[in-house]
Amino acid sequence: MEWAFNSYYTLIAATIVLLVGKLMVNRIKFLQNFNIPEPVAGGLLAALILFALHYFYGASFKFEKSLQDAFMLMFFTSIGLSADFSRLRAGGVPLLVFLVIVSVFIVLQNSVGVGLASAMGLDPLIGLMAGSVTLTGGHGTAGAWGSVFEHQYGITGATGLGMAAATFGLVAGGLIGGPVARRLVNKMHRPRLDEGGARPTHADKGEIIDDPFESRDQPRLITASSAIETLAMFAVCLSFAEIMNTYVGVLPKFVWALGAGVVLRNVLVMGFKFNMFDRAIDVFGNASLSLFLAMALLNLKLWELSGMAAPVMVILAVQTLVMVLYASFVTYTFMGRNYDAAVLAAGHCGFGMGATPTAVANMQSVTEHFGPSHKAFLIVPMVGAFFIDLVNVAILKIFINFLH
Repeated sequence: MEWAFNSYYTLIAATIVLLVGKLMVNRIKFLQNFNIPEPVAGGLLAALILFALHYFYGASFKFEKSLQDAFMLMFFTSIGLSADFSRLRAGGVPLLVFLVIVSVFIVLQNSVGVGLASAMGLDPLIGLMAGSVTLTGGHGTAGAWGSVFEHQYGITGATGLGMAAATFGLVAGGLIGGPVARRLVNKMHRPRLDEGGARPTHADKGEIIDDPFESRDQPRLITASSAIETLAMFAVCLSFAEIMNTYVGVLPKFVWALGAGVVLRNVLVMGFKFNMFDRAIDVFGNASLSLFLAMALLNLKLWELSGMAAPVMVILAVQTLVMVLYASFVTYTFMGRNYDAAVLAAGHCGFGMGATPTAVANMQSVTEHFGPSHKAFLIVPMVGAFFIDLVNVAILKIFINFLH
């Protein structure tokens, strides 16, 4: 017995999932501590309920995917529209060094995943799904590449597997980031703020000033005109992605949407001095991501993943250990072996295993006890939210071409 939901009912179901997820995160301390997103919390609960209905009654549910795909494209478009190349000058050499460090880790992450998957008799592409597709990429990238793996390479349940792996990574990234940084900071004998430690100021030598996350509660109103302008930019990018996907192909559609956003933003800002309203872009992007995740998890068929559960968990456990060692000995060392490097190591654990919000939460958990790190709060969001997606796509294409 299959229950089919059209786009309207799918949107209603996704909204309910988000509301339930919000209630769960507000009430359950564990979800708050590890920064589990509301759509993931509500979506996994919905997936478990649907699994129970399938197991006991043989019922299955089919939710309309056209809206899910549209929201996914809007999310990646928002990343592109948020990428301002003029900020590269502020990040300077440390940003480029950190990007290289993270890029090398992606190669290592995929090598570990592919190697372990092959050793256990799985398709090597499953190793990529338990590698940078889901861990460095997060839920959004997992959903995008999962669809590609299912339709082009015949990996059954790749999207569901990706969502499960990304959720594991989100929790693991939140678990390991703080302890890794605290161990590194304690080796410096840096006193905590509540133990008389001096709080660094913006005038400290070598500090890069940028407070988008440290001043995250500052309100910015969205007007009707800014919303319309933002929607128009989204429409242009989505149209471009549709045209390129139809007549050129080569790259997944979400990559074309992201690239179009990058070009459009920087042409408008640098060429026409357009006042880009980032808050509107953030709102539309975050709302799109939430709805996409909710719909993707509604389509998560857990019964298709049971055969891969044990070997994939082995891969993910090894990936967690590799992340801890890499952040402690490579990221920390090459970023300068100082306090900023320790905070950057915590951030790398966050988006190397989970997502940029996890990275920011990891850094905040360190800086609220040991003092701010303006360099880390500039570099990590820029690399984690944009640059690494482009690098990740390029590296994944190389791995996929080699494996197939």
